Amino acid sequence: MPNIATNTPVDLDGLLDFVRPRHHAVLITSRADGGPQASPVTCGVDDAGRIVVSTYPDRAKAVNVRRSAQASVVILSDDFGGAWVQVDGAAEVLDMPDALEPLVEYYRNIAGEHPDWDEYRAAMRRQEKSLIRLRPQRWGPIATGGFPARLAEQT
Repeated sequence: MPNIATNTPVDLDGLLDFVRPRHHAVLITSRADGGPQASPVTCGVDDAGRIVVSTYPDRAKAVNVRRSAQASVVILSDDFGGAWVQVDGAAEVLDMPDALEPLVEYYRNIAGEHPDWDEYRAAMRRQEKSLIRLRPQRWGPIATGGFPARLAEQT
């Protein structure tokens, strides 16, 4: 029996429930010339329901978000052939020192408790980390690949 492609519409709560356990994504921002910039990232969901990505202030994704205040992210399942969803929205970049506690929340929501939060905070300050936050405004259905249902009967 062939795999049948699926598209499952979800509301915001359903979207966030789908995204929370998934941390592999491709962040898409706009270059200065309007072309797409795609970056593989690790992501999470913060307590306010924003998709968050840790980065550095001089990375292309951060520079592009600062300029356009918009981004898209394709959330992937751990199994590359698994379900995925594209999310578009308003985005912002937080830099040190404003990024420090949101980076703690980012870590906690992805990996749980850190064995030494003081050490983590010191590392984030030393590395001058930044955080991109994307507020979901539009998203597609949660999708899986496979045959269109209309062709499945013919295979």
